[in-house]
Amino acid sequence: MLKSTLLKAVATTALTFSTWASAQAVDLQFYFPVAVGGGAAEVIQGMTDEYMANHPDVKIDAVYSGSYQDTVAKVITASRGGNAPQLSVVLSADMYTLIDEDLVVPFDDYLTTDEEKAWLAGFYPSFMENSQTGGKTYGIPFQRSTPVLYWNKEAFKAAGLDPEVAPASWDELVEFGKKLTKKDANGNVTQWGVRIPSSGFPYWTFQGFAISNGVTLANAEGNKTSFDDPKVVEALQYFVDLSAKHGVMAPGIIEWGATPKAFFEGESAIILTTTGNLTNIKTNAPFDFGVAMLPEKEQRGAPTGGGNFYLFKGASDEQLDAAVDFVQWITAPAQSAKWTMATGYVAPRAETWETEAMKTYAAEFPQVLVARDQLEFAKAELSTYQNQRVTGFFNDALAAAITGQKTPEEALKEAQTQADAVLAEYR
Repeated sequence: MLKSTLLKAVATTALTFSTWASAQAVDLQFYFPVAVGGGAAEVIQGMTDEYMANHPDVKIDAVYSGSYQDTVAKVITASRGGNAPQLSVVLSADMYTLIDEDLVVPFDDYLTTDEEKAWLAGFYPSFMENSQTGGKTYGIPFQRSTPVLYWNKEAFKAAGLDPEVAPASWDELVEFGKKLTKKDANGNVTQWGVRIPSSGFPYWTFQGFAISNGVTLANAEGNKTSFDDPKVVEALQYFVDLSAKHGVMAPGIIEWGATPKAFFEGESAIILTTTGNLTNIKTNAPFDFGVAMLPEKEQRGAPTGGGNFYLFKGASDEQLDAAVDFVQWITAPAQSAKWTMATGYVAPRAETWETEAMKTYAAEFPQVLVARDQLEFAKAELSTYQNQRVTGFFNDALAAAITGQKTPEEALKEAQTQADAVLAEYR
């Protein structure tokens, strides 16, 4: 009888403790976008589940929120409605928009120890250009990227080109593209030499040409653009001429999402897309392929891109502490290496590349190093206040020039006038 009473007491105590622990668990909602093919969403969910298994006092509802554009719209809408997530991955370029909307809090207040400050200092400086402003850190790099060239080595060999050498300059891209563009007996193109997407993120894929021509599209304060700079006009003219003059790229708007598939199926011998597609291409390309930095004109250059973690207002200190701990965990070497190998996104901290897992992977698959090495020449992605509107003006200008509705100079001058009207109040 005494034993039975004791067992009941122990069971009651255990139940009471379990109920108390559950009540004390920190609940987080985490939005994440996926902008590339492959199983990125499953990898994110798996890592989130792993964190919760090791941190039973934290419950994270990981919500796949669509594209980057979908995600920023959803977090703004949810925040305005008083139902913001505590944590989200949003484009690094949307930092000024989130600050302007007064939606986010800086990480600095939650990184107080020497160890935490050392962790913050360990991210690649080029990624932090779109993560810090006014002496504060608003974004933590996670699924970060640069655009790179991919080329079909079999197509190069068939065209009489060295399959191990990519075009390194604007002139070589045209030269190689002409040799790689194939037509049938009726004059119809069966293989394009070059494919550069102009939907989805047209400003980003184009930005590499502007940077390599020695000009950036916006200042570091996010309140002034240089869309009508002569070097930007020259870069856009080159972009247009790939189709209109040189005939090495399909005319009109080229779809972002269809680009890897066009590569797999031999529709284009060279493509430009994000390194975030690297694992997708590695898995699905039925031929040997190479990866290279973007071609140069005056210099090497590429924009950084991809998503940062942001903390949102309205969360409790306990939630923000837990969110910061999760961010530190998922960007740590073991998890970061897993994410890079699963997707191709650039591990944003040098220490990840020193792990045995990454050293082994890079030795077997050296293409993974290209985007990392390109960071030496990379500049911040186009980012301004009211970023969605301003990049919209620029994307419209690109489309107008690509489709022949306006000259590059006319289109960019109009976009600059529109951007000035929006950004004047922020200067």
